[in-house]
Amino acid sequence: MKRIGIYAKRNHPDALRLAQEIASWLQERGSEIYLEKGLAEAMGGDAAGYPGGSIPAMVNLIVVLGGDGTLISVARQIGDLRIPILGVNLGSLGFLTEITLQEVYPVLEQVLEGKFTVSSRMMLNAVVRRGGKEIGRYRVLNDVVINKGALARIIDMEASVDDSYLTTFKADGLIIATPTGSTAYNLAAGGPIVYPGLQCLIISPICPHMLTNRPIIVSDASVIRIEVKFQDEDVVFTADGQVGMPLRGGDVVEIKKSNASTLLIKSPTKDYFQVLRTKLRWGER
Repeated sequence: MKRIGIYAKRNHPDALRLAQEIASWLQERGSEIYLEKGLAEAMGGDAAGYPGGSIPAMVNLIVVLGGDGTLISVARQIGDLRIPILGVNLGSLGFLTEITLQEVYPVLEQVLEGKFTVSSRMMLNAVVRRGGKEIGRYRVLNDVVINKGALARIIDMEASVDDSYLTTFKADGLIIATPTGSTAYNLAAGGPIVYPGLQCLIISPICPHMLTNRPIIVSDASVIRIEVKFQDEDVVFTADGQVGMPLRGGDVVEIKKSNASTLLIKSPTKDYFQVLRTKLRWGER
């Protein structure tokens, strides 16, 4: 692990200091450091910065300092390069950024020696089509969401799985989540928690108008097709809650498993169920 990229949540008060400390620590051990351009500029000094999207092809490890949102944005930039990510939690929740500040240097020491394990997380490809033409393509780690605007009425979304009609959801919106994303918006909308090592897709309506519209889990080999049935409504497509586009009546969103996957370096001191108990107080009375 001689070439290491560093990304950070630059508006966090500890991020710049920690990035500088980690960069110096790694350089002392013979590693080449590649800083995301905005981070390098914020840190000052003579360190060169690189466009975030170019770093994954230049390194064999990426360190992310921030919360889950920061890590998710980096994961999309890595694409299918399969570069492991060491996520250091500077946020308040941290399902994906498992490593605490107290663990950073002991874990980095082990990683440099090749003593680490990774959790492989499936990703999704989502394509938006209008009039049969592709107008948007996204790679997703957590979820795809079709959601109404503040003043829009309930929307109808005709869903099919592998060309078989599923149902027409009448709801405020619809979530298609990976197991990794099951503890994000999906959980808030009443969807199930799914162990991240499983390979499946979760379809969860948001505030459904009919009580019979409930979440459903389908195979990771499935192709999910959603046609939005509305006119003159404010409806938006979002990927991982970070990028997206407005939708029109008749637009089709197609979601399927991506060939890419995200590799997260696991904490040596905790497992997924401990994270659930700690972050969600899961199982407490």
